[in-house]
Amino acid sequence: MDRLVYLDWAATAPLCAEAACAMKPFQVAGIENLELGGNANSLHRIGRAAFSALEEARGSVMADLGAKRPDEIVFTSGATEADNAALFGIVSACAARKRQKGAKDFKPHVITSSIEHDAVLAAVRVLERCGCEVTVLAPDRQGFVEARALEAALRENTVLVSIHMVNNEIGSVQPVSELAALAHGADAFFHTDAVQALGKEYVDVGELGVDAASFSGHKVGGPKGSGVLYLRTGTPFDPLIVGGGQESGRRSGTQNVCGAVGFAAACKAACAAQEDEAARLRGMRDHLYERLGAYERVYPSVEVEPGSRDFAPHVVNVCVDGFESETLILRLDRKGIAVSGGSACSSHSLDPSHVLKALGIASDRALGSLRISLGRSTVPEDVETFLAAFKESTEEAFSWS
Repeated sequence: MDRLVYLDWAATAPLCAEAACAMKPFQVAGIENLELGGNANSLHRIGRAAFSALEEARGSVMADLGAKRPDEIVFTSGATEADNAALFGIVSACAARKRQKGAKDFKPHVITSSIEHDAVLAAVRVLERCGCEVTVLAPDRQGFVEARALEAALRENTVLVSIHMVNNEIGSVQPVSELAALAHGADAFFHTDAVQALGKEYVDVGELGVDAASFSGHKVGGPKGSGVLYLRTGTPFDPLIVGGGQESGRRSGTQNVCGAVGFAAACKAACAAQEDEAARLRGMRDHLYERLGAYERVYPSVEVEPGSRDFAPHVVNVCVDGFESETLILRLDRKGIAVSGGSACSSHSLDPSHVLKALGIASDRALGSLRISLGRSTVPEDVETFLAAFKESTEEAFSWS
């Protein structure tokens, strides 16, 4: 192959030029170059310079995400931490409030869906072990959490609902605004994992009406190890990481100024290009579904109509009968094509995707899932190269004509 064809953007995006440029001044070694490499909490000139850069990044992210105040933006080590912090922090604070008001036997109730990222599902399981009541909503066959299902699950003791904005494996876009309004109507708070939405869907936390939202830097071309937790003003929250009280007491630890600056630059670039980029990717997504769906033994995991905005523009998911994901991924890798079988976080698991199982797809078929995800540098020629490599990789077993 003359060049790598990278079609695993939902797993990670290459560091973008905007982020690399913004971070460069922070990555020069030596004490003589400490001007921007200081501790943002120090009072001297070097510390103030770092603090200024950190707050400039915070203000930039605040504007791009539609937040109202800079202190609603909490820099984290990534979306996993942001998801964990939102669930543990909000539930803990809500339970403490109830108990302070005399409800000593209060058991908080949390609602999520069965197709969330493991960062949410694992946190929910911990909450359940700690005495919380938990309801896990099943999606419909197309991967959507229905408003009526949430409405039926809400209780008097529901304190938090956590439903992602875009599914990372099949791309279904959830009706977050509607779901958040239902939660608020029951005096519950609402969190969304918006990792796969940023840069692909229009994201405005104010318009969405959410109380908390999680974002990851490396999914939009920022550095790995950078993320953001949005916390609406007034949302009860007990910090997950305590110590020096940084990030307005919500996330202690010396801030990664370089990572925050890189996140802000990548976020701005992704948001500025979002509308045009989504339209461009949507065309390639539809072409992939059309071409792959024409094969007799290839089954789209969900039905995505051409031009559909109900599904994210960058994710394609199919099941290939007669193959396991790992076999296809490695065959394609040898041809210079990088794709995945689903979430990168569970790529070493031998179990079928929990998302596809939740849709009712049989385990044997789900084991042959393939996720092709598109991004900023993906061009139609890459799609055609992948399609040719896919045919070559499967024709011996399938005897394609």
